[in-house]
Amino acid sequence: MVLEHLVDTYDYRSEVLYLLKEKCYKKGEFTLSSGRKTQHYVNCKSITLNGESLCKICPMILEHINPNVKAVGGLTLGADPLVTGVAMMGFALGNNKVKLSSLIVRKQAKGYGTNAYIEGPKLPEGSEVTVLEDVITTGGSSIIAVERLRDAGYVVNRVVSIVDRQEDGEADDNMKEANLELISLFTLQDLIEDKVSVPILKKPKMMVNYD
Repeated sequence: MVLEHLVDTYDYRSEVLYLLKEKCYKKGEFTLSSGRKTQHYVNCKSITLNGESLCKICPMILEHINPNVKAVGGLTLGADPLVTGVAMMGFALGNNKVKLSSLIVRKQAKGYGTNAYIEGPKLPEGSEVTVLEDVITTGGSSIIAVERLRDAGYVVNRVVSIVDRQEDGEADDNMKEANLELISLFTLQDLIEDKVSVPILKKPKMMVNYD
């Protein structure tokens, strides 16, 4: 792991789960981007685009970034705050030793200039990148990002998401087919279970070991 938390740091899981339940999850009748109908809607942007809550999500993601990873990337728009937040938080929490780049993958090439699909620093060929995603349904968006990054010469072995919607294990199957490991901080089942009590908010000490 990039970050190994000391005993006096604070576990954000209960706080982030509370925020996901209260601000990101809705039950009703919804149509997903895939065209599927669902009773469960999850939109993480209300917390990933908030500075305070993003600072609680990023350390959780950093726990799943291996030391040899040189960058985090993802498909715009859902991954944008995650890839920038994780890179910045890694540097801040890691005593300036965790130096991750951020790579934002476009859905379509710019159409002008270099026609680039990927925005961010150019890394050496063979650099390892971990792809981030806010919500995983089928894994299609993440796999698009992975394919573009691999085409650019990078190595991608893992996808980390905030929420896995658990659509009949479809994301797991698609990730396996793409030779990817999927790690999700939470599942849809976590969000639809009984409400959690309001957590006691604490501020962590900004101290970690770099492994």
